[in-house]
Amino acid sequence: MDVVAAQHQTDRANALRFAGCWADAEAAYRRALELAPAHAEALNGLAIVLRSTGRTAEAIEVYHRAIDYHPALAGLHNNLGNALRDAGRGRDAIASYRRAIDLQPGLAEAHCHLGVMLRRRGEVEQAMAQYRCAVEARPDYAEGWNNLGNLLDELGHRAEAVACYRRALAIRPGYAAARLQKLHVQAQLCDWSDLASEAALIPELGVEGEAVAPFAAMALDDDPQRHLHRAMRYAGQLGGVARHTAFTRPSERPPRLRIGYFSADFHDHATLWLMIRLFELHDRERFDVRLYSYGPASDRPMRRRLLNAVESFIDIRHLDDAAAAELARRDRLDIAIDLKGHTRSSRLGIFAAGVAPVQISWLGFPGTIGASFIDYVLADRVVIPDEERACYSEKLIYLPGAYLPTDDRRNLAETPDRATTGLPDGSFVFCAFHNSYKIGPAEFDIWMRLLAAVDSSVLWLLHSGDEAARNLRAEAAVRGIAPDRLIFAPPLPQAEHLARHRHADLFLDCFNYNAHTSATDALYMGVPVLTRIGRSFTARVAASLLQAAGLPELITARNADYEVLASRLATDKPRLDALKRKLAANRMSEPLFRPELITRAVERAFDAVHHRYRAGEPPADIDLGP
Repeated sequence: MDVVAAQHQTDRANALRFAGCWADAEAAYRRALELAPAHAEALNGLAIVLRSTGRTAEAIEVYHRAIDYHPALAGLHNNLGNALRDAGRGRDAIASYRRAIDLQPGLAEAHCHLGVMLRRRGEVEQAMAQYRCAVEARPDYAEGWNNLGNLLDELGHRAEAVACYRRALAIRPGYAAARLQKLHVQAQLCDWSDLASEAALIPELGVEGEAVAPFAAMALDDDPQRHLHRAMRYAGQLGGVARHTAFTRPSERPPRLRIGYFSADFHDHATLWLMIRLFELHDRERFDVRLYSYGPASDRPMRRRLLNAVESFIDIRHLDDAAAAELARRDRLDIAIDLKGHTRSSRLGIFAAGVAPVQISWLGFPGTIGASFIDYVLADRVVIPDEERACYSEKLIYLPGAYLPTDDRRNLAETPDRATTGLPDGSFVFCAFHNSYKIGPAEFDIWMRLLAAVDSSVLWLLHSGDEAARNLRAEAAVRGIAPDRLIFAPPLPQAEHLARHRHADLFLDCFNYNAHTSATDALYMGVPVLTRIGRSFTARVAASLLQAAGLPELITARNADYEVLASRLATDKPRLDALKRKLAANRMSEPLFRPELITRAVERAFDAVHHRYRAGEPPADIDLGP
């Protein structure tokens, strides 16, 4: 055993690894291990190379070998946990992190990584404790501060989250993930104080340098090419397997195609409100529909309605990604649909492991997943126009009408009296029931000019927290508008929320990230929606809905056109009333309000993609009609 020569090779391998010369680094580590088979640094370095080049199973074997030689080295247990996490073996990863902490209680990385895994299992308080242990052990640990900020944001402690991101950026100024999340959380607070100074940085976040969570950029940047780069870089961390060789290819269509929908949102959530009617309308003679839920348990009416609509509801909350994927493979799905994408609580690792021979993204994430393991995305010709086709890694299935399903059997409460809503009598009500992060200075400037121009008008917004309300009212005052002309609607159950729409006159859309579910709510309740179409998927959804509702005249292409049309509609009552009558009439005929049409179209899509798979043909764009 030549330890000195082995260390020399290890030092050389480390330099090659840091330079990204993976093959040469691997060869050097292996030479070091020929000289000293138990060399801990060489074993760890080799495993890092294997993990970094997608050979996770080999990396796990090397880590186990290293631990056999050096069972008391906490860093090896932590790194093994990372590899097990990559492999979707969550339980084993947690055990490795806990062992690392037992050996070295102050190992900040192990606390932080354990926190990530506990959060994935829904153990929020325990995850919080681990993140706090990480930053207490290492106050200069930027990743720990960033993850603590993410969890505080999720729990609604947004001001504290912003403070954590600032700590992370003070430690590592180029920390792209922390900067983007800070801007996203500030957007939720309608705190635009950093936008001007950091605007020039936004286009490069996640496009150059380290990967970032793609969703956080969508309301800040209307560039589908950059959305693609962010998604591909982020999804690249998930790996993926060769799925098409892992499934038996049938020679003909089975009597019932087995379809699996995966989501955390099979409860009182916008996704289920949109999809419930589709689940009820699926042709059970031709499709065996199975739901795989990793979201919270529920016994509310919407969940009960869902359970009556499908034959199989499988709770996979307590399974890690690898186990969930294995369970789904045993169910022999023909097609799997991911309804979360790169949004909070998503579990794309299940799809990276491969659950069906055809895997489709739909609805939950309005954009490209950027992953080789997603074959198709369900869309329409408005949200993804031909000129932006290259910005999507998946093959496209163009549905007729809008890509977004709706429910034509919603429960509605009695209309509340106007005083209950807080709206003044005789006022013209501009409505903007958006999530607060979608509202930016560009649209808000226009909205304030509209309030100035239209006598006795008010802006009706969703209440997204006291701080967001204070910030918006302060921004109104800066623009010369009395803060009390902004009326905030408190959260209500869906039936009551829908009913209060009857007091709205005109719904004003946001730009980079349109109203999606909230636009369907408004249109369903007879409120015209005014939009300005953009380039990205998120900036074109309202235009898709308006086309499918038969109201293309409410789609504008420029900010100035949007402002002019809003002003005209607010000051020309006969014109606005005519639009409302047209919308009411269209409720009887237009595709947006006929969920049976999109259900049949989606079923045709399933038949088409499965036919291609049976024939041994690769995925390809499919157009199901105008």
